[in-house]
Amino acid sequence: MLTLLHTSPVHVPVFDALRDERHPGAELRHLVVPRLLDRARESGPRSVADEVCEVLDGVRGPVLVTCSTVAAPGAEALGPRLGVPVLRVDRPMAAEAVRRGARIAVLAALASTVEPTEELLAEEAGGRAVTVRSRVVDGAWERFEAGDADGYLEVVARAADAVEDADVIVLAQASMAGAARLVRTRLPVLSSPAPGLAAALLGGRTG
Repeated sequence: MLTLLHTSPVHVPVFDALRDERHPGAELRHLVVPRLLDRARESGPRSVADEVCEVLDGVRGPVLVTCSTVAAPGAEALGPRLGVPVLRVDRPMAAEAVRRGARIAVLAALASTVEPTEELLAEEAGGRAVTVRSRVVDGAWERFEAGDADGYLEVVARAADAVEDADVIVLAQASMAGAARLVRTRLPVLSSPAPGLAAALLGGRTG
């Protein structure tokens, strides 16, 4: 069984739908703990490490952390402490991004996600020269918090359409994934849920 740690309930149907479509028969267990994101935004991602371990205490099998802010910078390092593999959902996406090209545009809904995403991309680049340009999409998170899912995805999609001088666009939050279906840009637009779930079900491999 794969345990998914979320900070919003909106992720549950997204990952269940991906399971049903691409990994029928896979067993998923969802843990939704919104306070982890609030605390990580206030005090930094490292501040929630102990609480993440408390939430996951007793979990058997691999864990996928679907919040990019909570996952960085050390969620994966908690694996030995917990005794199970821990994967951050955006790592496979980051690996794919650096394979796609050296000019990477990052779109985020939260400023707290920008630095962890940039650090992850640099890590996955492994010394290769990459240029990362990040932007927090104005008004996106406010729409998300208000429950305006359609408006949220629309502003993210329009921000992606405005990107120039890039080889690939990265959507930093898992909640942004639906915007990839709305874009008009011809640039590849990468989101994290599908590759993250696939990698976790395959034991954490990213490619």
